[in-house]
Amino acid sequence: MGEGLAAVHPALTPFVCSIVVYDVTFGGPGVHIGMPSTALTFVLPVDEPLEVSWDGAPDTRTVGWSSVSGLHTTAAAVHHGDRQRGIQLSLTPAGARALWGVPASALAGELLHLDDVDAGLSDLAERLAAETTWDGRLAALEGALLASLRRHEHPPPRPEVARAMALLTRGVPVAAAAGDVGYSRRRLSTLVRDEVGLTPKTYQRLARFSRAHGRLRRAVLDGEVSVARVAAESGYADQAHLAREWTGFAGCSPTEWVRREFPIVQATGDRGAGP
Repeated sequence: MGEGLAAVHPALTPFVCSIVVYDVTFGGPGVHIGMPSTALTFVLPVDEPLEVSWDGAPDTRTVGWSSVSGLHTTAAAVHHGDRQRGIQLSLTPAGARALWGVPASALAGELLHLDDVDAGLSDLAERLAAETTWDGRLAALEGALLASLRRHEHPPPRPEVARAMALLTRGVPVAAAAGDVGYSRRRLSTLVRDEVGLTPKTYQRLARFSRAHGRLRRAVLDGEVSVARVAAESGYADQAHLAREWTGFAGCSPTEWVRREFPIVQATGDRGAGP
């Protein structure tokens, strides 16, 4: 089956970026790289519990039938056997407040189980396990999320903070974003950290990296891999700049990431870019 996008209920679209159903067969046990992004990650595995830790930090290892992570600047190491099945959601920072009743900053850099975040959803994994079809699992998930949305009445982020974060995501300099919404740079920094747990500059770097990751992944799938082109299209000064940022966030060079995640594909145009 591979991966497939599921429809997001209209009431959830401000809070859920995507719902991905995955059923992936591997050549054997290994480790998948969970890449940092500006979205929170929520995974519900099927068949066997999910084992995940921060890359290079085995003491952070968690094993369970749900996995929740806030924004992070270090890759996750997702251990797998011969096959993995489940549902993965990407949530906006506003989604943390709306669905779990906490700001995204409370989850930043954390690897948690769902019942650590919201006791009202503690039986969700069991409800999905009782279903025998993907349609049934998705219906159970949607019902639980809609109920959670009704249960929590936490206010959304300040409109000016949400606008500033949207500007930062598009690459607008921090000072310009602060000026656009009428805040000093220091005040904006405090509010963004309170909302997502990262400074505006780090959030902006993470957004640019996430764009580059998406572009390189699509390029791999299209069979036209060029790290240099991805760097230029994603707003990096040059290919070496992308390689440094990629290594910092993902723990490996773009070339190594392609080799590990897509072993039959060879990246081109990045000689000397990796460490």
